[in-house]
Amino acid sequence: MSTRTERPGNGVDVRQAHYQESKERIHRALLNRLNLDRLTRVGRAQAEPEIRSLIVSLLDTESRATPLSLFEREALITDVLNELFGLGPLETLLTDPTISDILVNRFDQVYVEREGRLEPSPLVFKDNQHLLRIIERIVSSVGRRIDESSPMVDARLADGSRVNAVIPPLALDGPLLSIRRFRTDRLGARDLVDRLTLTGPMMEFLSAAVAARLNIVVSGGTGAGKTTFLNALSSFISERERIVTIEDAAELMLRQRHVVRLETRPPNIEGKGAVQQRQLVINALRMRPDRIVVGEVRGEEALDMLQAMNTGHEGSLTTIHANSPRDALYRMDTMVAMANLNIPEKAIRQQVASAIHLVVQLSRFSDGHRRVTAITEVTGMEQGVITMQDIFLFERHGVTADGRVTGVFRATGIRPKCAQSLATAGFMMAADMFDHRLAIA
Repeated sequence: MSTRTERPGNGVDVRQAHYQESKERIHRALLNRLNLDRLTRVGRAQAEPEIRSLIVSLLDTESRATPLSLFEREALITDVLNELFGLGPLETLLTDPTISDILVNRFDQVYVEREGRLEPSPLVFKDNQHLLRIIERIVSSVGRRIDESSPMVDARLADGSRVNAVIPPLALDGPLLSIRRFRTDRLGARDLVDRLTLTGPMMEFLSAAVAARLNIVVSGGTGAGKTTFLNALSSFISERERIVTIEDAAELMLRQRHVVRLETRPPNIEGKGAVQQRQLVINALRMRPDRIVVGEVRGEEALDMLQAMNTGHEGSLTTIHANSPRDALYRMDTMVAMANLNIPEKAIRQQVASAIHLVVQLSRFSDGHRRVTAITEVTGMEQGVITMQDIFLFERHGVTADGRVTGVFRATGIRPKCAQSLATAGFMMAADMFDHRLAIA
């Protein structure tokens, strides 16, 4: 775990510089003495005792010049093992369950996100070449390449984490790396209510909407928690239904038994063999799905998704990047137009209005908390404009001295049109659920 310690006006700490130099010498010595091909084949677990013993021997010789503390010796051994078998300084961050994002802006500037807040990390890389080697290791492990001819890559780590890398000449200050962590502990509906992402009545309404097979779009910005929320909503789908999930990078963790998972494929080194989301959506319709769950609509697959919703695949779920429920529908319009089928604008909006029943808007606030800021019903079309009505809202009041955003969840007082559909499906909503006088802080 390469760390940086600085003193005002004195540059990098002398002892830290010695630690880095010792680590580099040990690493080089190991590379000269080990058969790395053999060790890679047997794996870290089997090879580690042999390498650890050799590192200790090298350290005993190394430490005669400048002794290392017991903590520094153990840290150095871990660092060298991570360099040989893992992703260098990233290994420590990847094993920290509190970190949701790792953002490397430069080799010596790393940020992490914990509980919705960005903070600098003391872990750094030696130089740009060190960072580039780690990026190449990530990329090559998934059969991709990154170089001047292909300076941007999206990939996925073995644990499901999403990786985006950009190198010069596109990245002006050196290689860039962004990692979105893959949660192994899925938050359920009860967890979201306990965290005040939304209220119990709001979740009760949404659970009934999912079970009654309404089509729902979860909207929000980057990092707003859309996939987490989609996972929670999916828990209300019946075990008796066949679900097909389609994703760019597999993040959904549905707990039902009858789930078929599909994932897009990027082009190979020759630029061929890509499989886009639209192809998967079209293929999913031939797989006898009861529900189609698209991790995120990004382009022309929106047309096929809407057609599926309108032709017997009710209860479909998806997410979209947008800042408000109406923006989400505008983006749907734009994405359908990307299919280049010369469909009239009015016909596209009619498709959207008839296919989507509810839009759930999520936001991440300045204090790091994620909240449902609106649950909005799509009610139809009037004079070429999609009509909508808010059922629940989060009213923001202000910010406390310690930076916490305050506000209340409130029903708007409007009883949704879909209440009749819910009742027909056996879900009777409480008479006071939509009472605007009831508010929860």
